Amino acid sequence: MIFLTSVNALNGKNVMGTSAVSMGEVEGAEFDPKTWQITDLRVKLNDDAVKQFGFKKHALSHVMILLPVGTVKAVGDVVSLSNSIEELKGIVKLMQQ
Repeated sequence: MIFLTSVNALNGKNVMGTSAVSMGEVEGAEFDPKTWQITDLRVKLNDDAVKQFGFKKHALSHVMILLPVGTVKAVGDVVSLSNSIEELKGIVKLMQQ
């Protein structure tokens, strides 16, 4: 059975890595225009996740990443991932601000 949801329904949902560690919130998605498939979620990282990923954050700004949809384990009240932040370090892409 296939479950469909709107990208808008994902916006604002908390993103949780393994061990129930919050990473941030969904702020949109990227798609492949050739296949019309969602490829990545745009995630605004919280301060703890920024530090754990080793990114630098300037004052009054935020860090956005592209999170491949293949890392999503489940979507409910939160977006649950099948990977820890440590495992995601080589997978996610930093969005240019």
